[in-house]
Amino acid sequence: MIPLSAYVVVSAILFTTGLLGVLIRRNFIIVLMSVEIMLNAATINLVAFSHYLESMQGQIVALFMIAIAAGEAAIGLAIIIVVFRGKISTNVDEMNLLKW
Repeated sequence: MIPLSAYVVVSAILFTTGLLGVLIRRNFIIVLMSVEIMLNAATINLVAFSHYLESMQGQIVALFMIAIAAGEAAIGLAIIIVVFRGKISTNVDEMNLLKW
């Protein structure tokens, strides 16, 4: 049986990788993928603790998180396509449409 600490370590590594991707990279698609990695890290943590505590609630919430992540990816990709058609760039620094 895999100990709980192994899941927590893998989740922490994934979350750190996603956080670094959001902070360092400037491409909007990679930033979106990094956010997905952070969501998956949280889901792994949730399922691991749910299994450790022998509760089904965490696994049910994880299913909702997966559905929300799929919706977030679809909306994010739609926004990227609209911005790319208008500006021909996916650089986060060049996107200032929502600024005042």
